[in-house]
Amino acid sequence: MKTMKKIAAGAFVVGAGMGFLTQSAWALLPIEHWTQPSGAQVWLVQSPGIPMVDVQVDFDAGSRRDPEDKLGLAAAVAMMSSKGIKAAGDAPALDENGLGQAWADLGASFGASAGRDSFSFGLRTLTVPDLQQKAVALAARQIASPSWPEAVWQRDRERWSASIKEADTRPGTVASKAFRKAVFGSSPYGYQTTVDSLGRIDVSAMQEFHRKLIAACRAKVSVVGAVNRQQADAMVKQLLGPLQATNGNDCPPLPAVSKVEDLKQAKVENIPFESAQAQVLIGQPGIARNNPDFLAVMVGNHILGGGGFTSRLMEEVREKRGLTYGVSSDFSPGLDRGAFIIGLQTRPDQAAEALKVSQDVLRKFIAEGPSDKELKAAKDNLIGGFALRIDSNRKLLGNVANIAWNGLPLDYLEHWTDRVQALTTKDVKEAMQRMVQPERMVTITLGAKP
Repeated sequence: MKTMKKIAAGAFVVGAGMGFLTQSAWALLPIEHWTQPSGAQVWLVQSPGIPMVDVQVDFDAGSRRDPEDKLGLAAAVAMMSSKGIKAAGDAPALDENGLGQAWADLGASFGASAGRDSFSFGLRTLTVPDLQQKAVALAARQIASPSWPEAVWQRDRERWSASIKEADTRPGTVASKAFRKAVFGSSPYGYQTTVDSLGRIDVSAMQEFHRKLIAACRAKVSVVGAVNRQQADAMVKQLLGPLQATNGNDCPPLPAVSKVEDLKQAKVENIPFESAQAQVLIGQPGIARNNPDFLAVMVGNHILGGGGFTSRLMEEVREKRGLTYGVSSDFSPGLDRGAFIIGLQTRPDQAAEALKVSQDVLRKFIAEGPSDKELKAAKDNLIGGFALRIDSNRKLLGNVANIAWNGLPLDYLEHWTDRVQALTTKDVKEAMQRMVQPERMVTITLGAKP
């Protein structure tokens, strides 16, 4: 059964090849949602301004589903999806060069990526019938039938391993890895690819991961562009058709993933490191994306450290004391609680002072909340910038995929500005207090000196 809601879009001039929306100011675009017989779910926004369509296909197959002895497996599967495809009927097999040339000839783009929660395929093509059909057919083959060339994997694994070794010499990487380990412990959100874990990944492991997790019945497909519902439905069926044939229709529930746990006590780690700049990281588990506090925390974080030069942390740590060029706070919600983090770099001999000032600012903000003036400025900034979040088909696609992936209401964007505007200082204060416990923070300093 089809359901429909509406989302707001601003008016912007069409740029050549940019995919900008052409609807009148704050026109309402319908967002449609239905489920196909395969079990695949589809979300569609029709944007007929230019003959182009963007598609994102998401699966619950991100890095949190990596086996503990093969960390990096999801990313490896994503990388290898572009290294060649098997023959299909009269269509010949293609190696990585042939596949790249095929996409160039179509004037289309396609790729895969693995995040913390999701494994995603992204397609962009013109909706000229012949070109679109060929692009979707090629994408369908690439989704369902990678060729997994052993020699290419050996080559790319060596490159990846070398990249990890090089990154591990950088202070930022060392501090970040220590922070994630301290915040997430054994939770899958703390998984980090290593040279050793890459060494345990082989082609058979990638094939098994793909077979179990990349199934049509598990797909969440977001579509934005110059296609109607009937066209989008047919396109998604074509895109996922070979995947059904490969994996079948059996779709048992995936096993539960262990949850991120609260920190039981503060953790402090000082890492010796010779560096021109000391790294300072403070944080703890934050909130999940579907948490009702999300918008209030977004506003609160903007005031605390996410709003650039207008934030409290920048005012106190940089402007008043000159302890750093930049300090910020952020939170990264997902299906589970990503990290809330405050980060800065400073002179090694100033690290202790910069850390204390940052902690003091955080404690005061959590205890007292924002002022009326701060809240108004944050609302004005965020609401004023809302149109820029949806000013192209690709950005709109990201928002639709966010709704799809996190189970948000179909009218989420339609009422976004109203919900932000309605927030009070009390709402923001209490939401931040529910997320942040200053007495149970992870504190990482790297390269600090007395």
